[in-house]
Amino acid sequence: MGFISRGFRGKRRDTADSGRLPPGQYLVNDYPVLSAGPTPRPNLDTWTFSIEGEIDTPKKWTWQEFLALPAETVTKDIHCVTKWSKFDTTWKGVSFDTLFEGVETAAEYTTQFSDGDYTTNLPLEDLVDGKAWIVYEYNGEPLHPEHGGPARMLVPHLYFWKSAKWIRGVRLDKEQQPGFWETNGYNNYGDPWREQRYWGD
Repeated sequence: MGFISRGFRGKRRDTADSGRLPPGQYLVNDYPVLSAGPTPRPNLDTWTFSIEGEIDTPKKWTWQEFLALPAETVTKDIHCVTKWSKFDTTWKGVSFDTLFEGVETAAEYTTQFSDGDYTTNLPLEDLVDGKAWIVYEYNGEPLHPEHGGPARMLVPHLYFWKSAKWIRGVRLDKEQQPGFWETNGYNNYGDPWREQRYWGD
């Protein structure tokens, strides 16, 4: 349990729209950087993103192939388990609806895996129907390594640890496999509106 951080205090803004701010959260203007280890800096010449596991034909893209996929620009609120939220963040990337085109699978769950040996788990239904993206730009600029660049997950309806930094692939699983933070005490799902921060929440 030594990995668990119960959050940090920041300046609260009482003017936050309560309809957009989940319970227990406070609004920030900056973008705090929180990581469990050193910041990976992969070589884009050898970078790949893959979909594997319970899939007949695994899919893989190089960096240039990934950039050539149809991209979207989305503006979303994000919510960190350490209690900060940031409104109207703008990202560019590829939706999972695009990445999963043509994929047939019996899987109901997924595991995201990243540089730095980070993993986190999600039900497959939380990645589709316009719910999740692999993003590589933030506010019109290439995504900085400290914020997960060259590419990270964006799953804005869940706490931000579910949006894995330095993403390298997604494994389709028939059974749920808790990831790094989940095995260290964080909630298996992470819904900010239900304050699902830790096991038992």
